[in-house]
Amino acid sequence: MLKQTLQQKLLQKLSPQQIQFIKLLQVPTVSLDTRIKEELEENPALEDGSLANMNEPIEDYPDKDPDEQFNSEESSFDEEFSVDEYIQEDDYKDYGGNYNGDDDEERKEIPIAIQDSFFEKLQNQLDLLALSDKNYLIGQQIIGSLDDDGYLRRPIPSLVDDLSFSQNTFVEESEVEDMLKVIQEFDPPGIGARDLQECLLIQLKKKDQENPTIVLATRVVEDYLEEFTKKHYDKIEKQLGVNSEELKDIINEILKLNPKPGDSGAVAGKQLHVIPDFHISNNDGVLHLTLNGRNAPELRVSKSYQEMFEHYEKVEKSDKKMKEAVQFVKQKLDSAKWFIDAIKQRQQTLLKTMNAIMEYQYEYFLTGDDRVLKPMILKDIADRIDMDISTVSRVANSKYVQTEFGTFLLKSFFSEAIQTDSGEEVSNKEVKKILEECIANEDKRKPLADEKLTEILKDKGYSIARRTVAKYREAMNIPVARLRKEL
Repeated sequence: MLKQTLQQKLLQKLSPQQIQFIKLLQVPTVSLDTRIKEELEENPALEDGSLANMNEPIEDYPDKDPDEQFNSEESSFDEEFSVDEYIQEDDYKDYGGNYNGDDDEERKEIPIAIQDSFFEKLQNQLDLLALSDKNYLIGQQIIGSLDDDGYLRRPIPSLVDDLSFSQNTFVEESEVEDMLKVIQEFDPPGIGARDLQECLLIQLKKKDQENPTIVLATRVVEDYLEEFTKKHYDKIEKQLGVNSEELKDIINEILKLNPKPGDSGAVAGKQLHVIPDFHISNNDGVLHLTLNGRNAPELRVSKSYQEMFEHYEKVEKSDKKMKEAVQFVKQKLDSAKWFIDAIKQRQQTLLKTMNAIMEYQYEYFLTGDDRVLKPMILKDIADRIDMDISTVSRVANSKYVQTEFGTFLLKSFFSEAIQTDSGEEVSNKEVKKILEECIANEDKRKPLADEKLTEILKDKGYSIARRTVAKYREAMNIPVARLRKEL
């Protein structure tokens, strides 16, 4: 049965200005130039102020929190429209792309050599062999089926089916096996293996087989690989009849092997760029915070578009085309103003947030000692700057600060509190630092178990459970005691 009802609802609706600000706030410095270039290309009413004389006074923009609703009375726009329409109209781009550089002549790019990819190198080696057409197709199929780490994880019968369906070539499994052995002779050693054991054996067989250490290392990989990975060295010593020094040489020989032979070629030429958003300098015990200059571009609204809009406003608008022209120019002018406003708000929000973090962790930024880091959560900073927690999170998750002792992600300065026996609250980073030092200084022949680490922390006044110690150890990518054992 259909019926009509009246309902009252309270909804929080993001304005287009908020959406643009939120998107820009998340963009790191390394991608900001690209985002600005995209906007300059799409909006002719927006100009790069650094390329023209700017005699106009610069407006002061108050701090605005994108996670709080804008005051509708402050809006200078006559028309309202939905967020969905706004997103469809402006077609927001993904801001997580690679940094494409800029036109700054003073900035020097690191040259990257053009290299063949991992698969191209294998193909080049295949081309040098005198093969029949059939074997060449099999070789190509095998190379194309390798993973990025150099392993062949596709079963041989599946390769036979692939050749019959895609290449119309009917082969036997034995022919594929024979061709796989040929490819396993290619460089880098270990290519074409179907598991870790085969990968290590391929590399060992290319070494000097007259060397007794190589022979014993081959035997360990063939017969005692599980004991080796679990570091049950005493069992291996008994089975091989060797002493600790001899076993140490054998293990070192195995550790020299590459478990992922395809990695070196697969990631060749890739470089990670970390451009700090902030710089903190120490001037005789006084910290000085600066924002990366790329976060403050000189942008302006085009004077020609403003004059064009003023001209259209004075002209009779009875003509439909004239109305459309006025609407188009107004839309572009409004969009340019929104973008400039969002950029300026971004600068102020970044500085305000980072300054609050610096003041909160002042002693740490003076010394660089993790042990003096105070417990700090997002709410602590949000309360200080009177903004929403999500705003602080957007800044902390994507921005870096350069200090005199390294470049760090802002997120790394946030940590939970742990209470000591004396009742003092300290950062869990302090506990992690102590754990790291204990493990670094332990006797590797008898590494410290989690129970022993828990006792050490309790002696230092940190009463935490063994499972918490294990959680911190895993968070620092430190294996269990048994796997840290060395001869």
